[in-house]
Amino acid sequence: MARSPVARFRWPIALAWLGAAAGLLPLAPGVEDRLEVSARILGSESAETERILTEGFESPFARSAVLVVSGVSAPDRPEGRAVLESVVRGLSTRPEVTATHSYLDQAEDLYRGDGGQGTFVVVGLRAPHGRVDRLLPGLRAATARVEAELGAAHPRAALRWTGEAALNYDLWRAGAEETRRAERRTLPLTLALLLLAFGSVAAAFLTVAGGALAVGLSLGLLAVAASGWPLSILAVNVASMIGLALGIDYALLTVSRFREAREGGASAAEAADGAARQAGATVALSGLAVAIGFLALLLVPLNELRSAVLGGLLVVLVSVLVASTLLPLALARLGPWLEAGRFRTPRRDGGARWRAWSRRVCARPWTVLVAAGLPLLLLALPAARLNPHIPRGDWLPPSIESARGIADLRAMGRAGVVETLRVVLELPETTSALEGEGWAALRRLERRLLDDPRVARVESLATVAGDRADDLAYVSLLPAAAKRAFLGSEGAWALLAAVPREDADPEDVARLVRDLRRADPAALTGLPGARVRVGGLPAFNADYEDAVGSRLRTVVALVVATTLGVLLLAFRSLLVPLKAVALNLLAVSGAFGALVLVFQDGRGARLLGLPGPLDGVFPIVPALVFCTVFGLSMDYEVFLVARVAEARREGLSEDEALAEGLARTGPVITSAASIMVAVFGAFTLGEFVLLKMLGFALAVAVLLDATVIRMAIGPALLRLAGRWNWWPGR
Repeated sequence: MARSPVARFRWPIALAWLGAAAGLLPLAPGVEDRLEVSARILGSESAETERILTEGFESPFARSAVLVVSGVSAPDRPEGRAVLESVVRGLSTRPEVTATHSYLDQAEDLYRGDGGQGTFVVVGLRAPHGRVDRLLPGLRAATARVEAELGAAHPRAALRWTGEAALNYDLWRAGAEETRRAERRTLPLTLALLLLAFGSVAAAFLTVAGGALAVGLSLGLLAVAASGWPLSILAVNVASMIGLALGIDYALLTVSRFREAREGGASAAEAADGAARQAGATVALSGLAVAIGFLALLLVPLNELRSAVLGGLLVVLVSVLVASTLLPLALARLGPWLEAGRFRTPRRDGGARWRAWSRRVCARPWTVLVAAGLPLLLLALPAARLNPHIPRGDWLPPSIESARGIADLRAMGRAGVVETLRVVLELPETTSALEGEGWAALRRLERRLLDDPRVARVESLATVAGDRADDLAYVSLLPAAAKRAFLGSEGAWALLAAVPREDADPEDVARLVRDLRRADPAALTGLPGARVRVGGLPAFNADYEDAVGSRLRTVVALVVATTLGVLLLAFRSLLVPLKAVALNLLAVSGAFGALVLVFQDGRGARLLGLPGPLDGVFPIVPALVFCTVFGLSMDYEVFLVARVAEARREGLSEDEALAEGLARTGPVITSAASIMVAVFGAFTLGEFVLLKMLGFALAVAVLLDATVIRMAIGPALLRLAGRWNWWPGR
């Protein structure tokens, strides 16, 4: 038999891997510093509004954050005012601070906390390349020094940064830290599971090393990519979560193939060559299925998801290459020592238990199908109630500073400040906001906003003018700084900041955004030709939900159709791909059903560290889970069906081939699934709810897929179809 390319070109391949490791692994630890924490929705109205405010206005508050001052008296009292003056004075010396706006500038009730406690400062920021998040560590260090100075006279004083930029920074940094903690929790457990599976210390360590190397190299590649493209830190979360599971999964399959050949009497070189050829083909097909799922997510115009796609694709590619090229090379050299540290003699029953199970399935396929399928269908039923919306309530990790800042604002009755809508009025050509027609349009829009029961307050140039807002001559004489803050492009644009009511939940505010966008601008302003754009955090959330939700069906259709095509070509069969897709959809539906029961209905939520049920699931979760699970589920389908097809080509009958396939892949699938469940389950233990949802859904999907589906429902369907499994091929 001809040698595999890995055997023929072993030295060039080894040198290539050595060079890749030397160049990429040192970059992996610092990858997070090169990535963005903010999300962008390409082509969305919220992104366009932010661009207009940044480029069209000379306002020092085009980019800003909110500094919450709690534990002190409100600024209308002498001691509270003294604290506020000290805080503002400390901020004013910072080079990245363009301006501050507080009770000192505008003695409004908005800046006084309810009950006479606390206040906040809106801080304009000068951000390089728009990266406000890069400024936060320095700003927090500065305010920590101010807080320490206040501590003697005001021991309860606390200064906390919050707002959209701070929330993004804290959430994704917390997610990255949780990813590292999950990896530290997972590796020892994974090693223990592999020790049980192999009974050999060397084999277990080699498999873990293959998975860890795949993740490290992928993170290094992400660091290189981030130097040329703006990438979200979600790429690291996905690469680590998927890569550790998939890398070990593929390495496990290769090592298992090698050991199987060695037990059959092959030399180390022959066994490694066979593993490269046979396991390599299976791993490549499985990796292609996973890659298809990630590629479909490119349809969603969200930089977070597209960054996750890149992270997923890189880790899949590297995992496939490690398992199909590097591991066979290592096995060929280390083969005689692979059983070093063996503490358990391998079973010599040739998979007798799996063969016995196969005989039961073949004897009663309908019974197995109903007994296994009915509970899974019942679990999948709640998936119809999946609510892909940003959850209401307090789901932010309590340990992050921006979440504590929002809690402080909520205690003051001012949490709506963070949810402020930034409404930009674009006037027709030759019309200015400082002229009669333009000013009337601005005032009319302001009144329409104030009349909405979801709006508590509107800030605009008219607010600065106060009681003389209808005196246009007085308005034109207002300070230049005030006009720069609310007018852009010489009066062609006007900004109105609408603060939602405290009792308005995020879904109500998102509906307000959509209502304003659907409304006729001429009716809102009384001026034909005017345009109204809505930005701010609520607008971003609405665009986020719409961007994912509007394209999810297209993504699902593309993944299903492409997977069908790939499997048709791979197996030259019609029924096998249809069955595989149907079972994958069943695994995804079961995972979504469990997601609804735990996170939306709250059944067992406290076991995952949640205070109670959430009314929604982050929109990104169903998209990521579907595309990831669809590819991962294909792993076990490919593993099983490929071995059954191989046995049929060797002349075994359908029942004998099914028994052989289960005997050969059952232990591998069980071990691989237990490792994947451990990896994904580790992400449910942190505070970041989005990662908690992702880890839970992926763990449930893999558990269902590797047990009920591939070991019971799949074999029963293979038995019922018989020789039609391979039609129209041979």
